[in-house]
Amino acid sequence: MKKITFILLIFTAVLITSCEGPMGPPGLPGQDGDALIGTIFEIQGDFTPDNKYKLFFEFPKDFKIYETDVVLVYILWEQTDNKTDVWRLLPQTVVLKSDEGTDVLQYNYDYTVADVQVFLEGTFDFSTLLPGEWQNQVFRIAVLPADFMAKKSVDESDFNSIINSKEIKLNTIKEVNFTQKIKPGI
Repeated sequence: MKKITFILLIFTAVLITSCEGPMGPPGLPGQDGDALIGTIFEIQGDFTPDNKYKLFFEFPKDFKIYETDVVLVYILWEQTDNKTDVWRLLPQTVVLKSDEGTDVLQYNYDYTVADVQVFLEGTFDFSTLLPGEWQNQVFRIAVLPADFMAKKSVDESDFNSIINSKEIKLNTIKEVNFTQKIKPGI
């Protein structure tokens, strides 16, 4: 009786493992290990009265940004003696001293899933700004997955911490030939 039960058990196991059914739907495309993918765009421009002291960047049509993605903007603040770029997370505030006292200039930004707008804020006459405060300003726009930012394993104020993180795979930094536009209605 034991031999018959054993043979039946083996036959049933072989029958079950050899059955095939219709193929199921394909899964989502895989990623490189556990890496999350982010994208960085670099723009450069001048803040002028013509563009109302705003730089407007529209995400490319072939770029997909999700409602849950985090968008951070960094300004190229300075270059060290050994030509290392120093990036600061916006907003950044500068105290300006003049004959009339002190004023505050702030570099700030806002974004939607379609665009990013970088702008100057202050309660003074913008025509008094020095060229280094409004000309040839360079910004990096980092679009990062929410899962990456939720882990808080990097300091978001440190651009190098983000681009050197082992948890994220960045597409190459995309330099954009930036033409200054004014967002419609602004």
